[in-house]
Amino acid sequence: MKIGLALGSGSSRGWSHIGVINALSAQGIEPDIVCGTSIGSLVGASYVSNNLPKLERWVRSLSKFETARFLEINRSLNGFVNTERLHGFLTEYVADEHACIEALAKQYAAVATDLATGREVWLSKDSVLEAVWASISMPGLFPAINNHNKWLVDGGLVNPVPISLCRALGADIVIAVNLNGDIVGKHFKKPAANEKQATVAAKISNFVSEYRGSMFPNTSSELEPPNLFEAIAASVNITQDRITRSRMAGDPADILLAPKLSHIGLLEFYRADEAIAEGQQCVERMLPEIKHVLKQNQ
Repeated sequence: MKIGLALGSGSSRGWSHIGVINALSAQGIEPDIVCGTSIGSLVGASYVSNNLPKLERWVRSLSKFETARFLEINRSLNGFVNTERLHGFLTEYVADEHACIEALAKQYAAVATDLATGREVWLSKDSVLEAVWASISMPGLFPAINNHNKWLVDGGLVNPVPISLCRALGADIVIAVNLNGDIVGKHFKKPAANEKQATVAAKISNFVSEYRGSMFPNTSSELEPPNLFEAIAASVNITQDRITRSRMAGDPADILLAPKLSHIGLLEFYRADEAIAEGQQCVERMLPEIKHVLKQNQ
């Protein structure tokens, strides 16, 4: 019996995948096939490359300042994050620069989106780093990557929880982790009126708000609209939630894990302790069902 682990998209909430993997491992449950979308592809690649403990130590050490520094806006127009810094991070904590998917100890694949056609692309061969980079390339945040003459971006746009990919690679049982099940409508945060936050999202939002305010002063008593990144985050959440529901209706997982992560924002990578703990607790809550399903299929 082959066990597949489908790690879903969810940006900073994806650190909970670390908790899920650790908790499953503590129970002696080791997947044969690991597939990931967006942040799921990153954590999954780190796991199959035996770098997960190092990645976990790093994410637990992140502060707000360090997160803002890592996501510092560059001066090009192809994405916000400095590509050299991103490349250094991937080679240090995810996989060696020359690592090949075919040489990994476990079957691995990542999901990306073809920017020209909107089609789903499965990356199960060649460079581990290129597969991860393509899968995490959220438009506007990370630059698209050219892979075999295709510009690829975040796989969460087409397949947020890659259950189908696990099955295509031969999984008999699929354990899926959906990070967006309780997100929609729950993540509008109103920042303090006189506080300039340190995150890249807040920097951009402050700039847009100030520009808009100078051009179109608000003289009404109506509620303030969501800021730029609140709107982007809500849009991403809604889209991924709807796609996930649709796809899982036709191809459900055998075991579905849904960590409760609505309190963690899209770019709050510094909240790893909370995310990892919830991933572990989610597995513990579902452990009777997990053991039952695995026993039935032995």
